[in-house]
Amino acid sequence: MKKIISIFIVMMISMLMSQVQAQGCDAEDPNDSIAPAKIKLFGFVQPEYNYTLSDPAESTFKFRRARIGVRGRLFEDWTYYFMLETSPFIGGVGSAYLMDAFVTWDKYNWARLSVGSYKQPFGREVQTACNALVTIDRAIVSDQLVVPQRDYGISIWGGNVNTRLNYAFAIMNGSGLNKVDNNNKKDLVGRVTYKLFDFMTIGGSYRYGFPKLNNNDDDRVTYGGEVLFDINNLHIQGEYIHDEGAFDPGADTGCGSEPLALGEKRDGAYGMIWYDTKWNLQPVFKYEFFDQDLDLKDVPYRYSERMTIGLNYFFNKSVRLQLNYQANIETVINEDNDKFLAQIQVVF
Repeated sequence: MKKIISIFIVMMISMLMSQVQAQGCDAEDPNDSIAPAKIKLFGFVQPEYNYTLSDPAESTFKFRRARIGVRGRLFEDWTYYFMLETSPFIGGVGSAYLMDAFVTWDKYNWARLSVGSYKQPFGREVQTACNALVTIDRAIVSDQLVVPQRDYGISIWGGNVNTRLNYAFAIMNGSGLNKVDNNNKKDLVGRVTYKLFDFMTIGGSYRYGFPKLNNNDDDRVTYGGEVLFDINNLHIQGEYIHDEGAFDPGADTGCGSEPLALGEKRDGAYGMIWYDTKWNLQPVFKYEFFDQDLDLKDVPYRYSERMTIGLNYFFNKSVRLQLNYQANIETVINEDNDKFLAQIQVVF
């Protein structure tokens, strides 16, 4: 009980010190504004080419994501949103499946209630719509520690694109999609952001949960901090996440990434800078690190760094080409595993 009370205290303090949080993958999420009654079919496809500079080299064409959904409004105060993932490379199920499906009562902007399946309200990069990511891959720390990224639960959301303060708090199963809760406890997840200045937004996230199957005793605590600078066409974004305690090695990581073995304590961070040019070109640079086990030092494959150099080109508002070179930096044993990624995205 003391732990639960402490969680609520931390959440309230964060609200006092802290972009709209999106539950689904549509950048125009129904919770972003009070839209008129309508039905919208939306989606996007992301065919991709990967080349790994290993020995021997590996290359493949694939789909990153191929999603289609419907969102709309019923009467004045109710919205609905559901989306299918049809890419065989996401989720490992080999066929189309329901990814997001939730209903929202949004009569009050500062207390919108949602129930269903959606992203956990944790972290800026995870909350960024999948078709609006600046780099092809999210940071390793976002994919490995904010898991499961999608879950079933009930949540309350406050604020929108026009308010300085935005918050979200959710009670979730903690076991991920296509599963019932794997124990008798629920996860508590929350995020708060505050726009300090017109060019600077800060935020924090917190999660307390019980990830293990049939285990109501071993808990997990995750917290993170974030900052975003929007200075005209220049954008700088950074995020740190710390995680400790129990974890589920079979939990779904972000968008098809492979789960890594974790120690008792783990953390990671990234920093990213990009610039919007007048030629529809968007150069981007990202540097990140991830430590799978803070108690182990100088052990191969437990600590990693990655540098991403990228260029995005916007043919129009619906079609984008992304080119990324990922330089993986090993600090103990060097390995030839740099990657070149190319992705074309069409949004409808």
